[in-house]
Amino acid sequence: MTGSDGSRHWAPGEHILWRYRGNGTGAVHICRPVTVVQDTPELLAVWMAPGTECVRPVLADGTPVHEEPLATRYTAPRTTERARWAGSGVLKLARPGDPWSVWLFWERGWRFRSWYVNLEEPRVRWSGGFDSEDHFLDISVYPDRSWLWRDEDEFAQAQRCGLMGPEQAARVRDAGRRAVDRIKAWGAPFADGWEDWRPDPAWRVPELPADWDRTPVHTAP
Repeated sequence: MTGSDGSRHWAPGEHILWRYRGNGTGAVHICRPVTVVQDTPELLAVWMAPGTECVRPVLADGTPVHEEPLATRYTAPRTTERARWAGSGVLKLARPGDPWSVWLFWERGWRFRSWYVNLEEPRVRWSGGFDSEDHFLDISVYPDRSWLWRDEDEFAQAQRCGLMGPEQAARVRDAGRRAVDRIKAWGAPFADGWEDWRPDPAWRVPELPADWDRTPVHTAP
């Protein structure tokens, strides 16, 4: 399916890759195969099923990144590993051009837990999926409409390490404030009923391709 701008839009049920490039390196260090739920000029929605094989960053000795002390978390040597997504699946929603995506999490038995606003570079579309860059700072949003900032310590440490300059950090903070404004107004996607969505039981879990880190030819966002 092709959009009015000439870019290709994927049909529900197609498999694509949702990837993040390392801050300052440009190399893909997070790759998650997902199933397209909706891909229109207004909204991208994808489903990451439980047990999906993904790529994630780890320290050079295999230690999970979050176990490294904050002071050296972004300077210790890293590599990547393939691992299965544990726990419940994740529904990811993103509007073209927004500097964040919104993730929905459920407990077992489809009891809705929370939304998670992941501040990030607006996604760039390519032939096999989307690429972005994480901006460290995040927001949790709960069904009672309360919210709180997440990972402010990592956001500050990334600036101390030179992974994010003052101008970019200011843009990220501004994006966060705009996301909070949307939360307070209870705008899209929080009021859109996505917490009641369920995946098609006929969908199979996407596979992680051998060339998950390939350099793409980018198309329109």
